[in-house]
Amino acid sequence: MLNHSIQLASTNLGGWFHDLSPFFIKFPPTFGIRYYGLSYALGFLFAFITLKFLAKRNATMIPEDRIGDAMMYLILGALIGGRLFYVIGYEPGLLIDFSSSAPWWGVFAINRGGMASHGGILGVAFACWRISRGFKDQTGKIIGRTTPINTLDTAALIAPFGLFFGRIANFINAELLGAVVANPGQPAPAWAVRYPQEITSLPDTQLVQTPEQMDQVIQLSMLHMLPNEQDWTLGYARVLDLIQRGDDGLKAQLEPLIAARYPSQLFQASLDGLLVMFVVWIIAMKPRKPGIIAGCFGIVYALGRIPMDLIRLPDAGVTQFGPLTRGQTYSAITLLLGIALIGYAFKTKTPKCGGWKKSSIIDEINQSK
Repeated sequence: MLNHSIQLASTNLGGWFHDLSPFFIKFPPTFGIRYYGLSYALGFLFAFITLKFLAKRNATMIPEDRIGDAMMYLILGALIGGRLFYVIGYEPGLLIDFSSSAPWWGVFAINRGGMASHGGILGVAFACWRISRGFKDQTGKIIGRTTPINTLDTAALIAPFGLFFGRIANFINAELLGAVVANPGQPAPAWAVRYPQEITSLPDTQLVQTPEQMDQVIQLSMLHMLPNEQDWTLGYARVLDLIQRGDDGLKAQLEPLIAARYPSQLFQASLDGLLVMFVVWIIAMKPRKPGIIAGCFGIVYALGRIPMDLIRLPDAGVTQFGPLTRGQTYSAITLLLGIALIGYAFKTKTPKCGGWKKSSIIDEINQSK
């Protein structure tokens, strides 16, 4: 049994104890609507509404009545690109992982690693190429044909929604954890977060609990095991479930045994989502040469992501490219591509286009003359 002094110590440690459930609605024992799925739905919904807004203001070459078709390609690109990039770039062993039970192929096992944001961006870029080819109307005529870069500029205005909601879902799920700010039992800053999921989600090499602290975690878990169970992690899962349901007594017992970490997911939501959104929408207020908006997206995203890997743990099984993590390497490539797009835009004589800020009546009269 855990002693009473440990329970009292938890009230003075500082930092917020993560007790959020990954389920928006749960149907026991393990089925329900997860925030992760809702985050994708919200990202796509905001993207659809935004595309409608841009089309009404003639700020995109995608015809307003084909926004739904464009969204279908963008959704497929984001999902397929994000998953395949994660598998190939982070955990290629999933490609040859087959089993006799669902989901049968490791690529489909999204519980074993999820989506890679760089892959989602790459998938969206492929979708933009398809959208730029235009759509057939009822007479068979191609409408909405444009250049891939033009469509990429449009995608750069809606992608931050998905990145923002995705990072919020990462936080709720307690995944992609940040580096340790304070060891278990030590005081931590108020902004730090203690993720109890670290015990079972991280490899032993990334855990900082002492052997005595791990023994206490196991003892607490064993108190919640069923008689026929042998694996203490099953009991630990029940401990987390009870805490997420509001058991403050269990939370007080477990809190001093959990490390305090950077809330890296929230930092990335602010940088990948809000900061990138702010920059590209400000730039897109007025007509720009094709490539400017997408280039700025790549630059700002990369500059925000690269330092984040200094305070975020790499995914399990992921190696580094020399002094750089894989995430930093992919972000550096994104940065170079962004610079190249802006350089291309300035060198070409392509006229400016877009601009979502509605011009005044006087401007419209002058433009019509």
